[in-house]
Amino acid sequence: MRLPFGLSKPAEASETAPDAIAAFRAGRGRLALMILVFIGGMASLALEMLGPRMMAPFFGQSLFIWANQIGFTLIYLSLGYYIGGRVADRWPSARVLSSITAVAALFTGLIPFISKPVLYLAAVALNSEIPNIFVGSLFAVVLLFSVPTILLGMVSPFAIRLTLDAVGSAGRSAGNLYALSTVGSIIGAFLPVFVFIPYLGVQRSFFVISLSLLAVSLWGLRPRGRIAVAAPGALLLLPLLAPQFVMLGPLKTVSGIGYGQIVFQEESPYNYIQVVRDSAGTMNLVLNEGHAIHSMYNPNRVLNGPYWYTDYALAAPLFSSDPAVTMRPRLAIVGLAAGTVAKQYTDVYGPTPIDGVEIDPDIVAVGRKYFAMTEPNLHVTIADGRTFMRFSKSTYDVVALDAYKPPYIPFQLTTKEFFQETRARMASDGVLFVNAAHVGHDYRLVQAFVNTISQVFPSVYTLDVPSASAISNTLIYATVRPTTLAGIEARLAQAPVDTPLGTVAAETAPLLKVAHAQPGGIVFTDDEAPVEQITDQLIIDYIRG
Repeated sequence: MRLPFGLSKPAEASETAPDAIAAFRAGRGRLALMILVFIGGMASLALEMLGPRMMAPFFGQSLFIWANQIGFTLIYLSLGYYIGGRVADRWPSARVLSSITAVAALFTGLIPFISKPVLYLAAVALNSEIPNIFVGSLFAVVLLFSVPTILLGMVSPFAIRLTLDAVGSAGRSAGNLYALSTVGSIIGAFLPVFVFIPYLGVQRSFFVISLSLLAVSLWGLRPRGRIAVAAPGALLLLPLLAPQFVMLGPLKTVSGIGYGQIVFQEESPYNYIQVVRDSAGTMNLVLNEGHAIHSMYNPNRVLNGPYWYTDYALAAPLFSSDPAVTMRPRLAIVGLAAGTVAKQYTDVYGPTPIDGVEIDPDIVAVGRKYFAMTEPNLHVTIADGRTFMRFSKSTYDVVALDAYKPPYIPFQLTTKEFFQETRARMASDGVLFVNAAHVGHDYRLVQAFVNTISQVFPSVYTLDVPSASAISNTLIYATVRPTTLAGIEARLAQAPVDTPLGTVAAETAPLLKVAHAQPGGIVFTDDEAPVEQITDQLIIDYIRG
């Protein structure tokens, strides 16, 4: 039987195999093997970290995506352990092991090229409500990692077979190699987050991993095998050393969604960021899966309508009966993004004090460069919204909560405990504004929010933003003091006409509804907040039609 890369026949049929293994153990091959085990462990965890990051621009980041990635990775590694042990007993050769890691390296280098069309097809299917293509494409993406991960799983049992001197030292050999592999995995968990993604991006990170595996695979191959892997290895160097000749393009384009022309794109530690200019000259901030615009800016207008959800945030101070609040509200924005709400409040209410909280500093930089987020009354804090509200020393008339990344919501910003911490930072006549969503006539997520917020605030109202889309915004207002719909409608009617605030007030009044908590309904808490489960159900029902 002819084997790839110059491999010999099975060891059980070769009289020289034991001598070859002994020579390997006595020579420098042991050090090279340990380096290979270390790099193999690093590569397996790095792939696991990069997978969800690669899928986030299309499907978002959620427990669903992470569970699939981790679960399938464990399945692949288990298969690799099983197969690797059997292959090692049959072909206990350094050449076989090096061939395995070389093939894993080549498949890793192919992932950026294969995944893009598959992911794009999945995104189109999701937008077009074609469930079979969507599920099939997502499954295909998961399968992209199967070959390299299974092959990397074969490394540890194979290495144990090669280094095993005697039965009495089997435990020590296995323990040392698995410890070395685990140390590599630990580094592989941190490198993508702190080095690869910020400085190279997702796609080139795969090439670094591929080249690392190829480099450590060369030691065990024959000359023919080294030549066979050196050629594709040289090609994989081009995107790293000469990116101008290998135009990978953006991880995801937005032209098919209809937002406009990309003027900036970047991968931050938190998001895949794109700035898009539409035909009217409006700048749009698109994050991750791209199913929503997170900020808009057009220097020629204050409102972003018709029926743009941030416009309705301007009406929140009118829910208060305190005239000082309606004149110059002190505002906190959890989820500042590129500063749309801050700019609108400044234009409408003057230089009112605004604290903007954004977890991603790269988005803040984008806001200042492309969205004119330079208001002197805006103070920006880089932090998680929950942490900010817990430790803030200020008191706010209005808190606008818009930190959600559709289709998923950070659970820590949805719970009863979070809203209790938020209310503790609000004035006695303060108003809470929350941006949520519903799908068609399915208001399960909105109702859970109403149930939760009603545990903390005495009066809660909802407003469905008019939209032709099946997935639409539902805005939730809550007041620290008990209020009535009639009283709020009266204050909305007093807004000066022929002004942006008057326009928003006139649109808000007829859409506003009193919201009631559902007896026995879901209340999100820090201990139990099935936000993603509800969202997954909404998405599945939406895809089913």
